Amino acid sequence: MKEIFVLAEHRQGQWRDITFEMLCKGRQLAESFGSEVHAVVLGKGVAKLTEALRPMAHTVLLVEDARLEVFNSETYQTVLAQLITERKPLLTLIGHSTLGMDLAPNLAIQLKMPLATDCIGVDGKEGSFVLTRQIYGGKINSTVSFNKPGPYLVTLRAGAFPVVQKESLQGDIIPLPSPLTDGNLAKRFLAYVEAALGDVDISQ
Repeated sequence: MKEIFVLAEHRQGQWRDITFEMLCKGRQLAESFGSEVHAVVLGKGVAKLTEALRPMAHTVLLVEDARLEVFNSETYQTVLAQLITERKPLLTLIGHSTLGMDLAPNLAIQLKMPLATDCIGVDGKEGSFVLTRQIYGGKINSTVSFNKPGPYLVTLRAGAFPVVQKESLQGDIIPLPSPLTDGNLAKRFLAYVEAALGDVDISQ
């Protein structure tokens, strides 16, 4: 089965909008392949948040670990690499956010997976995907595709995909063991600094 993974993105106890955008797109793609979309949730104490994802995913794969309490590309990469290696989804979607831009390239290198970044369009075609990306500072939309078999890794631009209400999937929440060990990390979290917001949130 050509499963689709969506890395659910949260910050300070709240889901980021890109999570729901990716789940909607992932479900659309999964339906076109006769497949399923699975939300992947990494964190600590985030089980209570997963209820909001159940209507939009066939399953919610939950990995909780104190070392996942805040985003660290090293710990996230270790967990995702094992999940992708074990379950072999055809496509993994990650938001093109500060999280995704830090995580996706290294993950793609480790797993030797084709990666397309900052996509504003994704469509399934003959077991692969046709992707739309902007070039020349957004002046031109380019249509690209992968030139080798999957699995594939794609980052999606926030705000590019609508959240469409559909019949609830009521996906099961499946807790999974963490593969993390106490090895030394090259990066560690110091503090989260919230940028001052103006009258208009330009990210919207």
